Amino acid sequence: MNPVWIIDDDRSIRWVFEKALTREEIAFKSFGSAAEALASLDAGAPPPQVLVTDIRMPGESGLSLLQKFKARFPALPVIIMTAYSDLDSAVAAFQGGSFEYLPKPFDVDHAVELIRRALDESRKRETTAEAEAP
Repeated sequence: MNPVWIIDDDRSIRWVFEKALTREEIAFKSFGSAAEALASLDAGAPPPQVLVTDIRMPGESGLSLLQKFKARFPALPVIIMTAYSDLDSAVAAFQGGSFEYLPKPFDVDHAVELIRRALDESRKRETTAEAEAP
């Protein structure tokens, strides 16, 4: 199973996710920017099982990253998180195909539960795709 990718320019947020996912024995990779994540993908890294990204980051935004990943991996569950929760960003995230929207600050256990649900969804989509393949 491919790892969960965490993308946030805030080191403390990445650290919290890293500790929580390690505790839950969920494989992950973390990145400080959209550019780092895209460079890893372009260098041949397998795509994530689930993508968790902040909306507002220096350089490319999480919404732009959502569009790029959805164009390449339409079935990929993406969780969008933000400290600047407003209706416009939530609507934009869901219209862009996000799986879930996570406002900051968040409860770590709730965030892990969202990731588990997204992992389950990803597995279901893989199973369905394999069953439909000739």
